[in-house]
Amino acid sequence: MNELEQERMGAELRRLAPARLPENFMARLVAAKPQVKVQPPPKPIEVSGIEAWLRILRWLAPATAVAVAAVVVWRLGMAPSGGPSPSGEGVKIEHELVSSFEAVGRLPDGEPVRFRCQNWMDQVVLNDKQSGMMVQQRTPRMEVVPVRFETY
Repeated sequence: MNELEQERMGAELRRLAPARLPENFMARLVAAKPQVKVQPPPKPIEVSGIEAWLRILRWLAPATAVAVAAVVVWRLGMAPSGGPSPSGEGVKIEHELVSSFEAVGRLPDGEPVRFRCQNWMDQVVLNDKQSGMMVQQRTPRMEVVPVRFETY
């Protein structure tokens, strides 16, 4: 059926008038109609004091968290920038990646697991210009991160 045939059929269906229902069928429908019962409106639910407070706290807790986060962000924006803070003067911390490799091992149940290993050299230098003292410490560090194999 193409569009032209569909349009013709639609126009013909719109011109047709629906047939009247038989009288005996209409009488049966009216007789079978259920009785409508009017129900009184539901009684209002009384809320105890504890429930009222819990409803308030449900909204107050997230609002408080948002307010605290806003204050922290605002205070960080208000902090003076442009120079190191007095407590951080003369402090230098460096992390240097020395090597990186991957290893494969097996768990006790026999499942293979991959490990990502990185060797780091951490260096902390404290320099006090007033007393002329400098403290330097270098510490090696190894990070091992397990990475599971995907098994299908």
